[in-house]
Amino acid sequence: MKKFAFTCGDINGIGPEICIKTFNKVFAPTKVKIYLYIPSNIFEEAAKLVKPTFDYEIQNKIEEVSELNKLVTIIDLGKVKKTTGSPSKSSGDIAVKSIRMAFESVIRGKADALITSPLSKEALELANVKYPGHTEMLAEWSRAKHFTMMFVSNKMKCALVTIHDSIKTLSDLISKRNVYSTLKTVKDSLVNDFGIRNPKIAVLGFNPHAGESGRIGMEEEIVIKPVIKSFQDKSFNGPFVPDAFFGNKSYSEYDMVIGMYHDQVLIPFKMLSFDKGVNYTAGLPIIRTSPDHGTAFDIAWTNKAKPDSMIEAYKLASKLIDTRKIK
Repeated sequence: MKKFAFTCGDINGIGPEICIKTFNKVFAPTKVKIYLYIPSNIFEEAAKLVKPTFDYEIQNKIEEVSELNKLVTIIDLGKVKKTTGSPSKSSGDIAVKSIRMAFESVIRGKADALITSPLSKEALELANVKYPGHTEMLAEWSRAKHFTMMFVSNKMKCALVTIHDSIKTLSDLISKRNVYSTLKTVKDSLVNDFGIRNPKIAVLGFNPHAGESGRIGMEEEIVIKPVIKSFQDKSFNGPFVPDAFFGNKSYSEYDMVIGMYHDQVLIPFKMLSFDKGVNYTAGLPIIRTSPDHGTAFDIAWTNKAKPDSMIEAYKLASKLIDTRKIK
């Protein structure tokens, strides 16, 4: 039996809704066990919006779960006030509490994978949380030295050298150390997590036209090309001119595309897979997936949110559990 720990995300967004919709659609109680970390009053209110078709129980701690015949166990985080469609200090506090408890359940072997609902960066700031998002938070808690944000769909896989960084700081962050760490982490993940023995990986340039041999910028010549050569194998190809690479649909020829910064790969990825993309954190000792979209405050608590990306996050986590067991 596979066991999954789900977080509620920002309770003022669509997290609670898409969790229930996901559980309704894909789970069978004889095959999996779900733990959802959420305030009980928020779950009960969400259950009025989207009727659960699964059996569930509410407990205060995972240690209090005495039976596995219920598909879903709600781990109650205490009652909290909801402010629909707006980030708040309390929603930031609860989001982090949910992540921390769910993360610990995976670390302690109570669950096999962590699946996280969307966060609000503004709510995290209101709660005085120093992390900009899940990736950095989980990496620090895991004490992971090398990690990267990866995005997965049936059309393309991509990863980032830099994550949530200002455009004007990027040149300083495109260093040999950072690029090498990303390339190695991605390759190791493709081999160990995805079971791709000899991955074919495309690396994008940083500057327009991939620098034109130094005419536009030197990052390709000084950093990216030497790092690619340092691996001394055929896994990595590039650096490619980003606009032509996507314009020619060259991504279809590779197991992974590594971009230098957020929008360079996230814009084409979301154009291809907006409803079914999955965020995966490579390099962690645990399996963590998440839907590739935000809190959607504009449609929160209106029963309009699609669970497709969350469903894909579950499916990917399930596959990764199998792959890691084989390893």
